[in-house]
Amino acid sequence: MIQRAYNFSAGPAVLPATVLARVQQEMMALPGPRASILEISHRSPTFKEIIGAAEANIRKLMSVPENYSVLFLQGGGRLQFSMIPMNLLGEQQNRADYITTGSWGKQAATEAAKHGEIHIAWDGSEANYIQAPKDEQLDLSPDSGYVYYVSNETIEGVQFPREPAVKNSTLVCDASSDFMHKPIDVSRYGLVYACAQKNIGPAGVTVVIIRNDLLDRSSDKLPIYMNYKQHADAGSLMNTAPTFAIYVVRLVTDWLLNDLGGLEKMYSQNQAKAAMLYDVIDQSDGYYVGHAEKESRSLMNIAFHLPSDELTQKFLAAADEKNMTALAGHRSVGGIRASIYNAMPLEGVEALRDFMLEFRNA
Repeated sequence: MIQRAYNFSAGPAVLPATVLARVQQEMMALPGPRASILEISHRSPTFKEIIGAAEANIRKLMSVPENYSVLFLQGGGRLQFSMIPMNLLGEQQNRADYITTGSWGKQAATEAAKHGEIHIAWDGSEANYIQAPKDEQLDLSPDSGYVYYVSNETIEGVQFPREPAVKNSTLVCDASSDFMHKPIDVSRYGLVYACAQKNIGPAGVTVVIIRNDLLDRSSDKLPIYMNYKQHADAGSLMNTAPTFAIYVVRLVTDWLLNDLGGLEKMYSQNQAKAAMLYDVIDQSDGYYVGHAEKESRSLMNIAFHLPSDELTQKFLAAADEKNMTALAGHRSVGGIRASIYNAMPLEGVEALRDFMLEFRNA
C-alpha cells in the first residue's frame, strides 16, 4: 500500500487510521446483510441500526438534551445558508443578526438576505478577518429571530474562544470545522450544524442539532427537502440518506467515545497540538506570522505567512518531500494553513513543528 502522508487538508480532511481500516475491512460486505454499505437500503434494519447508533453517539458525546432533534442531511453548508432563514424566519420574525468573522459567515449572510432582513451585528472584513469580537462589540437587534455565527472560520483560522452572549436571542452556529473538538453546552443553542468532512466523517452528510420548538417555525409552504420538521418527523429518512457518510460518522464517533474517551480528552489533545505550532510561530522573531490575533486563534486551522511567496513555495515543496501535504493556504489568504483536526495524530503535528524549526534555521 502507498505510504500515507500527514494530510493537513482543510476538508475533506484526515480521518482516524483505525476508522479507515474498519471501512476497508467491511467495504465488500457488512456482517448481517453480506453486502457493502454502498449497496444496502437506507430503510434496512442494518442501516437503521447504523444511523441510530450515530445519533446515540452524538447525543452521548455532546450531552444533547432530549428536547433537541439530531438530523442527518445533505447539501453541505451552502444548503444550510438557505435552510436556516427559510425555516427560522417568517412573518412574525423576519430579521436575523449575523456575526461575520470570515468568508463562510459572509457567504451565509449573503444567502440569508434572499429570505429575510439581515442585520450585520459585527463585521471583521475591514481588518481582513483576523479576530472574533468581544461581546460588548456586538450590535444585536432586540427583535432578532436568531443570531448566526461561525464558531471556527476555516479559511482565516479565526475561532471564538466561547459562545457569543446573545441574551434571549436564539443562537445558531455553523460548527463545521470545529464540531466535537471540545464539549459545548448544547442547551445554549437553538441550532448547531456541521458538515462532516472537516472533523467527523467524509463529505456527503451534514449534522444538524435543532431545538424541537424551532421545528414549529418550518412552514408547510417550504419545498419538502428544505423543511427541518419534515426531516425530523421522518427520522432523517425522508429520502435516500447518504448511507456511506453516516456509516463513517458512526465509526468516527465510536472512536471518539471508545478510543479517545470523550470530548474533554479530545479537547486536551487539540490544545496541545495547536500550542506546538503556535509556539514555533511566536518564537520565530517574525519569520512566521500568524493570520489571526492571539485571542482568536483557531485550534483547528493554523494559518500563517512566511516572509515571501518564494519562501512559501519552497516551504510547501520541502514539506511535501517530508511526507506532509495539503499545507497551502486558501487562495484568498495565501501563506500556509495547517488543519489539525481531531484525527490528525500527534506525530503529524510534531513532524510539522520540527520541519518548521528546521526550515527557519536552514
